[in-house]
Amino acid sequence: MTQLAIALMVPAPFDAVSGGYGYDRRMVAGLREGGHAVRVVELAGRHPLADAAAEAAAWQALAELRPGEIAVIDGLGLPAFARAAEAVARAGAVGLIHHPTPLEKGLSEADAALLREKEAQLLPQLARLIATSRATATALAGMGIDAARIGVVEPGTDAAPRAQGSQGTGCAILSIGAAVPRKGHDLLLRALGRLTDLDWRLTIVGSLERDRAHAAALAALARDLAIADRVTFAGEIGDDALAALWAGTDLFALATWHEGYGMAVAEALKRGIPCALTAGGAVAELLPIDAGVIVPPGDWTALSRAMRRPIFDTALRHRMSDAAFAAGQRLPDWEQQAQAFARELAAVAA
Repeated sequence: MTQLAIALMVPAPFDAVSGGYGYDRRMVAGLREGGHAVRVVELAGRHPLADAAAEAAAWQALAELRPGEIAVIDGLGLPAFARAAEAVARAGAVGLIHHPTPLEKGLSEADAALLREKEAQLLPQLARLIATSRATATALAGMGIDAARIGVVEPGTDAAPRAQGSQGTGCAILSIGAAVPRKGHDLLLRALGRLTDLDWRLTIVGSLERDRAHAAALAALARDLAIADRVTFAGEIGDDALAALWAGTDLFALATWHEGYGMAVAEALKRGIPCALTAGGAVAELLPIDAGVIVPPGDWTALSRAMRRPIFDTALRHRMSDAAFAAGQRLPDWEQQAQAFARELAAVAA
């Protein structure tokens, strides 16, 4: 394959802890290992509700493109490029879409409408769209984008040891995701609040700083439900600490409203950890029916009912674990997915 020159434009900071940023970092590393030149352009300003600084950064990033570079704009930053739609078209830029930004929970209707307007203005101007799941690709096609202009490159996974679980009484539950409304941690707390007759404990890993008011509300909700002594809000933690948590987890839970893919779910399957999920976005595509339980997004009472048996029934969890592990071994690795990403970009460059 011809070696490519790529400028990935992504809201700063590039080292932010999230599934989307993790995907971006792994693609950058994989593309570089494949011999491609990748320049990361960190965009200043407030995203996705683009302020003046974000729009200025978008114009500057386009103006500073080097000859022959393919501009790849992360979806979180795309709204800042709306006023530069013609320049985006001239540059032959590619959009990397984790999930449509108007689907983010916690937005006012006015803000969501503004983001829909910006996406409608900008998406048709992109030379190609790369979605990180089939569900996201379907959503883009539903917005009027020609399916032939949409490619799908799902995240990869790393080899990981099979989790051994808590090896004791009770059920150790892990949830991963920033304390923001879209992740549905409040729904998970409410679901578990009805299961206090069972022996469980919950650890939530993810930023507590991105939406401090929501994080404080979650802690208050745990107290109101009288489960605060069972719930740990771990915040952002290092790789070694996270690996230790994965190893001792009996059940992974995520009550998300929408996921572009669900990288944490894939990580759980890779380790043979059964899952309790809401079917928000692409996660329903990831979880085999015999590897966990899944209910409609937003329905915390259904989630509570569905979680009761996996928490209580150790033998059932073991059977679900076998199915999860088998599914996890079929997932692609990051090297394969970086190669697929390069092929998508090569089609644009041809």
